[in-house]
Amino acid sequence: MGRVLLPILVLSLVFSSNIQVKSQAAHKVKNVIFDTDMWTNYDGMGELVVLHALEDQGEVDVLGTIFRKIPEAEMTEVIENLMMHEPLKRLDLSDDTARQVIVARGTPEVYHGHPTTILLPDGKTVYAVWSYDHGGVCGPMKKSCDGGKTWSKLLPVPESWTRVKNCPSIYRLPDSAGNYRLFVFAGEGPDGGMYQSYSEDNGKTWSDMESNGFGPAVMPFCTIEPINGGKELLAMTNIRRPGEKEEKRSNVVVQSISKDGGFTWTSSEIVLDVKGLKPCEPEIVRSPDGEQLLCLIRENEKRVSLYMTSNNEGKTWSEIKPLPYTVNGDRHKAKYAPDGRLVIVFRDTGINSPTRDHFVAWVGHYEDLLNNDPGEYKVKLLHSYKGADCGYPGLELLPDGTFLATTYIKYRKGKEKNSVVATHFSLDEFDHENLNKR
Repeated sequence: MGRVLLPILVLSLVFSSNIQVKSQAAHKVKNVIFDTDMWTNYDGMGELVVLHALEDQGEVDVLGTIFRKIPEAEMTEVIENLMMHEPLKRLDLSDDTARQVIVARGTPEVYHGHPTTILLPDGKTVYAVWSYDHGGVCGPMKKSCDGGKTWSKLLPVPESWTRVKNCPSIYRLPDSAGNYRLFVFAGEGPDGGMYQSYSEDNGKTWSDMESNGFGPAVMPFCTIEPINGGKELLAMTNIRRPGEKEEKRSNVVVQSISKDGGFTWTSSEIVLDVKGLKPCEPEIVRSPDGEQLLCLIRENEKRVSLYMTSNNEGKTWSEIKPLPYTVNGDRHKAKYAPDGRLVIVFRDTGINSPTRDHFVAWVGHYEDLLNNDPGEYKVKLLHSYKGADCGYPGLELLPDGTFLATTYIKYRKGKEKNSVVATHFSLDEFDHENLNKR
């Protein structure tokens, strides 16, 4: 119980630390209740390190913590004092080239960046879109007809796609009548606002890129979730704080609603703005019972990832809380496995994480995120030979339970710039440690 509860207390730690210990003479293991204030003082950190060491030696059992609530406005100072503790199983698939496919190879001159993917209902056809250079022009698109094992040459797209830029995102979106279309969103068009293109024939032909009226955004829509029984779409992204004069490159999380299947969108509504923090790149995960939305959030200032929840389809959101330390990262993308477990892929930014700056997958349960539990696995999928310049991914679940994760990364040493690379894996492999028998 102690190992599970220790990460829970860390965000809500408040100085004047006291450790209350009750001896159990029978087996000489001490039950510990931790009462601490780790707000502007580091003493509590040392106490946590000692407790972790004692627990690992079987000398104490941490039963829980006594804490006081930290106001959202003071979250910045608290997050700065967070510490790392990751009691979960780690795996490394990054050297297994048999499961990896190069979708678009970088060259000394060409940099491929920031892909997203979409799997069509046939369970085989996958589209990938990305940009040239870091946040550069859009245009490249490829298709796989076998679940990501092989990929086509570059597909023809309208010339207008080359006049927009920044991290294109692709979605298959329903309208209220149940009709689906493919959409590609781009972060910046000629007028500085978000642009979009759509396909009525499953990607065979595409419309021109045109403004969707949303206005300027740091990113195109990072996540889109059908709400209210599919009658509406909830999209989220991040923008610079309106009227900002103090913080450089500020970020606030915003949302927008479409009632016509993605053609038009409401004006952006700010749903998260915390001075001193820079939340961005949200990802919506619906709870297994369908009743709750959980929003995973990257944070650029303190590098501690956050989440908030909504119990009314995004009308209101809870206060932010920290994700488990094992999920600290950038640009999370999530999918449920057939057995109900949750898989999240991202660029690892965990403090002292051995896979920091590489492309990883986290495996656990939805409740782990709410309870600040570490989860079951953390898996290194691909090794980055260029530090943190990787990890904007697509994630698809194939009919046989295999996951297809696609990202941009400097795949090998040498002069080649970043490539778009896909890799396959399944949870059955992790559970049975059958990682070399594909």
